Amino acid sequence: MSKPSFNPETLPIDSIAGEAAVPPERLRAEWLRARFSEHRPWTPESFEEPLVRMMGRPPTPAAVLMPLVLRDDAITLLLTQRTAHLNDHAGQVSLPGGRVDETDVDAVATALRETEEEVGLHPRHIEVLGSLPDYLTGTGFRVTPVVALVHPPFELKADPFEVAEIFEVPLAFLLDGGNHQRRSVDLPGIPGRRSFYTMPYGSHFVWGATAGMLRNLFHFLRA
Repeated sequence: MSKPSFNPETLPIDSIAGEAAVPPERLRAEWLRARFSEHRPWTPESFEEPLVRMMGRPPTPAAVLMPLVLRDDAITLLLTQRTAHLNDHAGQVSLPGGRVDETDVDAVATALRETEEEVGLHPRHIEVLGSLPDYLTGTGFRVTPVVALVHPPFELKADPFEVAEIFEVPLAFLLDGGNHQRRSVDLPGIPGRRSFYTMPYGSHFVWGATAGMLRNLFHFLRA
């Protein structure tokens, strides 16, 4: 399951989630800081749990950074396109991050270390806001999404082994339910259809775990 046996871009769209977008006034640094300091109730979506249970082993701990870049005109999300030869999520759009190392004191440390290794973003530019609930992937990872503001100017340098491209997408686009597509597929040896979200943006196809974690950020900020 490390590499999908199907092309998600060719699958038909089952439905559009369609919820209203996160209001523009909430996509500001001051509001985001305040939201992460609150304990307002909200309900995350759950993904991939039946698939993970079928693996018969505990999921591997990992963490990713959700880097919200404070551009002059709007906040963007920094994303990467993974190289095609990797064992896990090869060629997919991804958030910077990876497996927890034994030297990491917590998920934040993992996310910051992996981000610097993958895209060269130094922690001095990163203001951590908080974390979202762990996300289980179909490839057997338990991922902690760490949400942070990123303060320009900064320099990036992609790790050529892991990262084929670094790009940014407007956060307002990603946090609009009108851009959240549901698609599904039948997989050999797995009962039932597997459904997942996709968020195509220009030439980039955001889907799978990255889209799922963005859905939870969407719910968190709409609550």
